Amino acid sequence: MLKRPSSPADLPASVPVFPLSGALLLPYARRPLNIFEPRYLEMVDHALRGDRLIGLIQPQDTSEESPQGPVPLQRIGTIGRITHFEETDEARYFIILEGLCRFEFVKEIPVMTPFRRAMIASAAFASDFDREFGEASVDRTRFLKMMRDYAEFGNFDLNWDEIEKTGTADLVNFCCMVSPYGAAEKQALLEANSLEARAETLIAMAEFEMAKGANRASPLN
Repeated sequence: MLKRPSSPADLPASVPVFPLSGALLLPYARRPLNIFEPRYLEMVDHALRGDRLIGLIQPQDTSEESPQGPVPLQRIGTIGRITHFEETDEARYFIILEGLCRFEFVKEIPVMTPFRRAMIASAAFASDFDREFGEASVDRTRFLKMMRDYAEFGNFDLNWDEIEKTGTADLVNFCCMVSPYGAAEKQALLEANSLEARAETLIAMAEFEMAKGANRASPLN
């Protein structure tokens, strides 16, 4: 079994990139993906034969979920490692990507493959390899209050026993990944310069959405 990279020094200088609108992957979080386009089936095959690494990144134009051609990409993405793989049907894979570290898109590399490849730089995101980095600065009580308020607003249940046992960084990153916001908001959460900033950004988004919902429900509107 390949060892999980533990620092930017363990990462390659280039990775295959998977442009996907609205897809957020954060360190130590896991994202399931159904792969069916031939170019990405080949990309997964390529990754499985090697280091199992794929760069998940959003296109700048998010009007298409998975755009064709060399469309411009965002500056920041996340390197994911394939930790689970299933061939679910003919010409269809189910994989799980575990987030390792964010990266800066440096430049695209000309390739003969149907999938794209890019030079990356990840040294600026070395702290992503520390699972608990930045937890002490997060107002966990405020974050949990937002979760309770949002659960009541959305009328859904949360497993509070599990939440209480979850580390703050994992909790913040998981909530960001499953949040119902658009591509631009997801990119802002990805690029937050600290765990505290990411948590506060998500709180602000949730409070804004709840305020809009309250205004729509008011009989004065």
